[in-house]
Amino acid sequence: MSKSKTTTLEIRGTPITVLSTKDGDYISLTDMLRAKDGDFFISDWLRNRNTVEFLGIWESVFNPNFNYGEFALIKSQAGLNSYKISVKEWVEKTRAIGLRATAGRYGGTYAQRQTK
Repeated sequence: MSKSKTTTLEIRGTPITVLSTKDGDYISLTDMLRAKDGDFFISDWLRNRNTVEFLGIWESVFNPNFNYGEFALIKSQAGLNSYKISVKEWVEKTRAIGLRATAGRYGGTYAQRQTK
């Protein structure tokens, strides 16, 4: 995410980073999970079938290029003990726009905020 501007929201005493890019605003899921569960990882969150279903619904509303075929394969495995997927894999396989994994100074996972 080049040329992004960061701001910080304080929610119940917890700083949450927001990245503003030309593609929209993204709120840090990493910051939110760290505040709630400490060492909980995004990849663990993505294993949850309810999470995968929610992300699929979000993408179907906001992303005309969403790959439904790959989504169906991921959804069929979500919740299994052997299932694991990273944000990078999710984005590459489904052409998702709602999640972004970033590296660097403000590295983490961000969810896009939509105002439709």
